[in-house]
Amino acid sequence: MYIAEIKHVVDQISRDKGIDREILIKAVEEAILSAARKKFGNGIDIETQYDEKTGEIEVFQFKEVAETVTDPDTEISLEEGRRLDPECQAGDSLGRKMDTSNFGRIAAQSAKQVIIQKMKDAERDAVYASYLDRKGELVNGIVQRFERGDIIVNIGQTEGILPFREQVPRESYRRGERIRAYILDILHETRGPQIVLSRTHPNFLINLFKTEVPEISEGIVSIMGAVREPGVRAKFAVSSNDSDIDPVGACVGMRGSRVQNVVQELKGEKIDIISYHIDPAKYVCNALSPAEISRVIIDEDNRTMEIIVPDDALSIAIGKRGQNVRLAAKLTGWRLDVQSESNYNADMKKGHDSLMALPGISLSLVDALFENGFFSIEELSRAAVEDLVQIREIDEEMAATLIQDAAVAWKEMAAAEEAAEAAAEEAKETETETGEDENRSKPESAPEPESELEPESGPGSTSTSEPSGPAETDLAEPPDETLDETLDETLEETPDKSEAGETEAAGSVDKDFVSPRTTENESGTQDEPVPDNSDTN
Repeated sequence: MYIAEIKHVVDQISRDKGIDREILIKAVEEAILSAARKKFGNGIDIETQYDEKTGEIEVFQFKEVAETVTDPDTEISLEEGRRLDPECQAGDSLGRKMDTSNFGRIAAQSAKQVIIQKMKDAERDAVYASYLDRKGELVNGIVQRFERGDIIVNIGQTEGILPFREQVPRESYRRGERIRAYILDILHETRGPQIVLSRTHPNFLINLFKTEVPEISEGIVSIMGAVREPGVRAKFAVSSNDSDIDPVGACVGMRGSRVQNVVQELKGEKIDIISYHIDPAKYVCNALSPAEISRVIIDEDNRTMEIIVPDDALSIAIGKRGQNVRLAAKLTGWRLDVQSESNYNADMKKGHDSLMALPGISLSLVDALFENGFFSIEELSRAAVEDLVQIREIDEEMAATLIQDAAVAWKEMAAAEEAAEAAAEEAKETETETGEDENRSKPESAPEPESELEPESGPGSTSTSEPSGPAETDLAEPPDETLDETLDETLEETPDKSEAGETEAAGSVDKDFVSPRTTENESGTQDEPVPDNSDTN
C-alpha cells in the first residue's frame, strides 16, 4: 500500500492532536502489517518499515534460503537468493519488498481501522501524560452533564468527573455553569484517562489561598495546615518567615478582600485563619479562638490536652455540635478535652478529698501529689514507684503503700459508682413501667348513661320497680302520678355520672400530659452550644 503523502499526514496529525510523531509512525506500521497478514495469512514472515525520505511504508516478506524448496511461501532457492544477495548462504533469511497495491480493499479498510484505533489510544495517552503533571492543581471547567449523582465537567482536552462524595452538600449546579475544582487524581483506564475532581479536599482551600495571597506563592507566608467540614466551616493555619509580615493579616487582606474571595468561591463556608505556634499548647489555644482559655493540661504520652475555659466560654470553645473543638483537634493533631472551670474545680475537689481519705496521708503530702500531677486516687493507683519516690517525703516503702491503698480505694469507689448507676437505671425502668400501668388502667370511654341514671336503693330513695308481682300486672296498672314526680325529683338531684366521669378523666389526662412537659422544661438540660460568630467571613 503506497501512501505518497503519509509523511505529511503524520506531521499534521502530530501537530493538531499533540501526539508524538514516533507513536503515529508505529501505529501506521502496525496497521499495514495487519493488512498484509489479512491478505497473505499469518504463516508468512512479514515486516514493515517507514521510509523517512519517501514517506512510504515499505513491506518486506522474509523467506529462508534453501537448496531444495519444499514450501514456496516460506522458502527461496539458493540460486534465486544469490540473485538478490550474492553472499547469501543456505539457511539465511532474505527479505523482498512486496507490492502493497495488491493488498485489496478489505485489507485497506482493516489498516484504516487499526490506524484510527491507534490514534485514539495515542491521543488518550497524550492527554493522560499532560494531566499527570497537573495533579494537585486547580482547574476550571463547565458542567457538561450529570450521571448517577456525579457531575461530568468539560475541562478542555477531556472531561473530568466530580464524584458525589467530593461535592459540597449545600452546593448545586446547572448544566452549562462554570465550576472550579481541585484535581484529586488521574486514573488511566481503557476508555481513556479519568480526571477525578474535588471541591471538599483541604488542598482545594489551600490552592485558593495560594491564588489570592501573593505572600504564599513568594514563600513569605507558609501554610501549616488546613482542615474542613465542607460547606460549613474550615480552619487554616499559617506562619510567617518574615517578622515584619503578619501571616493572618496577609491572608485576610485589605478589609478582608482576599479571604472574602475564597469564601465566595466556597459558597459562604466560614474560615478561621489561625496563627501557627511551635508550642503545642499555644497552637491549640489559637486553634480554639475566639474562646478564652484559662488553663491547659498536657499529657505528652497520650498526646492529649485538657482545656479549661470559663463557664461562659464553654459553648464558644466547643462550637455548634462540637464543630470548633473537632476542627481544632484535627488541625493540631492533639486529642482535646474541653471542660468548664466549675466542672474542673469540682473534679479537683473530688480528687483532693479522695486522696485525703487514704489512711495515714497528710495535707502536705496531698499537695505534693497535686504538684506532681496526681490529682485523684485513680491516677495514684496507676503510678509507678519510681515516679513517687521523686516527691519529697516519699520513700519506696511509702510509695508502694500509697499505690496499694489507692488501688483498693479506687476499686471500692468504682464499685460504688457502678452500683449507684445500676440502682438509678432500675429506678428509671420501674418508673417507666409504673407510668405504663397507670396509662393502661385509665378508662378509655365513659360508661353507658342508662347504668349511671339508675339511682341506688336505700333509705330515702325510691325504687323504680316492685319487689314482687308479675311484670305484666305492673304495666297494666295506671301510672302513679306521685311515683312519676318522685322519679323526676330524684333524677334532677342525682348528678350525671357520665358527665362527671368525662370531666374527671379529662382532668387526669391533662395532669398526666402537662406534668412531663413541665418537668422537661424545668430539668437542667444543657442548651446546644452557641455557634462561634466571630469567624472571619
